[in-house]
Amino acid sequence: MFANAIKKYDQLAVDYREQISRPMGEQEFRTYSEIMFSCHSCGIEGSSFSVDDTRALFEEGLGYHPVGKSLLECQEMAEHFAAYEWLHANLSHPFDVELLKTVNRLVTLHTLPYKVPGAVPGAFTTVDMAAGDTVFGEHKTLIAQVPRLMESTSRAMQAKEIHPMIIAARFHGFYEYLHPFRDGNGRTGRLLSNYILLNFGLPELIICKEDRGEYIDALRAKRTEGTDEYLINFFFKAAFKQMEDALEQKRKGSRTFLFF
Repeated sequence: MFANAIKKYDQLAVDYREQISRPMGEQEFRTYSEIMFSCHSCGIEGSSFSVDDTRALFEEGLGYHPVGKSLLECQEMAEHFAAYEWLHANLSHPFDVELLKTVNRLVTLHTLPYKVPGAVPGAFTTVDMAAGDTVFGEHKTLIAQVPRLMESTSRAMQAKEIHPMIIAARFHGFYEYLHPFRDGNGRTGRLLSNYILLNFGLPELIICKEDRGEYIDALRAKRTEGTDEYLINFFFKAAFKQMEDALEQKRKGSRTFLFF
C-alpha cells in the first residue's frame, strides 16, 4: 500500500544524508536537529518558542529568559533538551517500558510536579485522562497494554520486515491511544518514534507545529476509524516536507553570486 511512499522516502533519505547531515558533521547536525525537533515538538503542545528562542535557550541555558515567555515554557524546553540528549546517548537501550518511563521522566521532571502537585514524573497515570476533546479509556486497562506494545514494536524492529517509518508511525498511533502518563505523552511518543528511526540510521522526523491540526486529525482517526493509514501517510508526508525543504535551502544557498 505504501510502496511509492517508501521508494520516495528512501531516495530522499539518501540525498538528505549525503547533502545535509554528512557535510555538516556529526556535532553541528546534532545541534541543528535538537533545536529544530525540540522547538516543533514542544510547539505542538502549546509552546510559543520560536526556533531563535529555542536556539538561544540551548546555547545559554536557563540563564536566558526570552521576553514574553514564561519560566514554565523555558523549563519545559530545557527538559526536552535533556530527554533528547539522553535518548541519543542510549540508542542501544532495549525498546521497553523502562526506556519509555525514563524518557517521560526526563521530559516532565520539574514541570509535572508544578502542574500537578503530587504527580510523579515517569510514573503511569493514576487517573483517567483527557486531552482537548478526546476522552481516553479506563487508565488501568490502557496501561496494562503498554508492555505488549513495547514488546511487539521491539520484535518488529528486530525482524526488519516492515519499513522503519511504518513501524514508527504505528507505534506512535498505538502509544498515543494508550496515553499512559499524566503529562508529556506527545513529546515522549515523538521521541520514541525517532528512537526507532535512529536505530535504522534514518533521519529524525520533525513534525512541524504548523501542521499540528493535520497531525491531530491523523491521530484521531486511529481512535474513530480504527486505522493507522492516515497517520502513516502523515509521517511520510511530514518527512518529505522536512527533507525536501532542507535540500532546497541547501541548493539555493549554494548558488554562485555576482557581487558587483
